[in-house]
Amino acid sequence: MKLTDLKTNLKRADLLRETVKAFTDRAEQHDANGTFPYENFQELKAIGYPALTLPEKHGGLGISLTEMLQLQEIIGKADGSTALSIGWHMGIMKHLGESNIWEEDKFADVARDVVINGALLNNAATEPATGSPTRGGKPETFAKENEQGWVINGRKTFTTLAPILDYFVVSASIDGTDEVGNFLIKRGYEGVSVDETWDSIAMRGTGSHDLVLENVHVAKDDLVERITLGKKKATGWLLHIPACYLGIALAAQDYANKFARSYSPNSISGTIADLPNVKQKMGEMELAILESKHFLYSVARKWDEGDNNIRQTMGPELGAVKLSVVNKAVKVVDLAMRIVGARSLSRQNPLQRYYRDVRAGLHNPPMDDMTIMNLAGK
Repeated sequence: MKLTDLKTNLKRADLLRETVKAFTDRAEQHDANGTFPYENFQELKAIGYPALTLPEKHGGLGISLTEMLQLQEIIGKADGSTALSIGWHMGIMKHLGESNIWEEDKFADVARDVVINGALLNNAATEPATGSPTRGGKPETFAKENEQGWVINGRKTFTTLAPILDYFVVSASIDGTDEVGNFLIKRGYEGVSVDETWDSIAMRGTGSHDLVLENVHVAKDDLVERITLGKKKATGWLLHIPACYLGIALAAQDYANKFARSYSPNSISGTIADLPNVKQKMGEMELAILESKHFLYSVARKWDEGDNNIRQTMGPELGAVKLSVVNKAVKVVDLAMRIVGARSLSRQNPLQRYYRDVRAGLHNPPMDDMTIMNLAGK
């Protein structure tokens, strides 16, 4: 059964929920071994998940931002690494399909590959010298034009999904100009390689290795977009980031609540869920979850219902959602660990993984300091 065959978002959510059940058990193994969850992506491809955000004319369903976030939250609850990874592909394909940035034929070719083969795409923008691309640093990756097309050299860090990406959208400075372009590069091009550098203690299953480009030759029309540094348009699809971390928070909450309602030390009658101090923490977790859901999905609905003029006023609001939801997710995991106690630090306990994974959200764009400055200047 493919998600694209199902007529309602509830049925699509049910199929996805069933598909990701196995992700939870695998998450522990991949985290412990630092391995990439290839199986998860094969199963997502099998139900047609990568194509859902494509426009209908290109074989997708053109699902709303709200539905995309709901589905991403489901995956995040099962495995944060897989959710964050696939979220980049889902959001970028949605953005490209709606904004018509690329030439129609170029996008149609990639979209066809996504529908037929489950091809995956992600941006490769971060570099050691520039830091986060949201800070506006100019890429040290360079593209030089020749008669046949372009020759590209450089190294990109934090290339999430690097083990299985079919397409990389690489930002590069255009030699001899002040311009920066985005270039579509296929995995099989000569000179493209992946340096397996990812050694983070958080989100270990994202495969966010370095992309290395050595004299990579691409065609003229592989320059798919010319970009202006420092001028960022509002991008609703980036809300896939807080949706992922909300999912992790929900997993931590579930674990802590089940533990509290079943753990009964012989010093008390009943379970620790009856103790006022534990009830307080359970209530605080629920409050943070409720606040996060209302903020995330009310802003997503505003994006879905708004025209482009409305959407381009939403930058500070979108950043505020990410800041609020991620920081509340960190708080929820902390409260869950306080309920469970020292055993939450056991390698066998998923809470220690949730704790490491959820903190990665603090370093995903946009950064908290930039969000606060944007809100101050609104």
